[in-house]
Amino acid sequence: MKRLVALLLSALTIFVIYYDLSKGTLPTDDEPIIEAASMTNITEAFFEKKVNPGETVLSIIEQKMNGPLPVSITDVIIDFSNLNNGLKPEELKYGETYKFPVYNNN
Repeated sequence: MKRLVALLLSALTIFVIYYDLSKGTLPTDDEPIIEAASMTNITEAFFEKKVNPGETVLSIIEQKMNGPLPVSITDVIIDFSNLNNGLKPEELKYGETYKFPVYNNN
């Protein structure tokens, strides 16, 4: 009985190795590639505002929109940095004027 089990396991192992080498189990280039695209609702519009003490990028944009943001916080950070030559939101200095993105409520 042990010989039969050993023979069946050997045959199964050989078959699995053959199948993996001949047909493979990894996806091939025949499958269509779907790329994800960022779908931000930013228009090319922005507004400029002088920052007061205690204000953040998110609070300023939410105040301008009179409600919650229609995009993710990550998109807001990226858009703010793009408008202000790579400036990070945590580097805001009060008393200075910055550009803030305007979003549609769609």
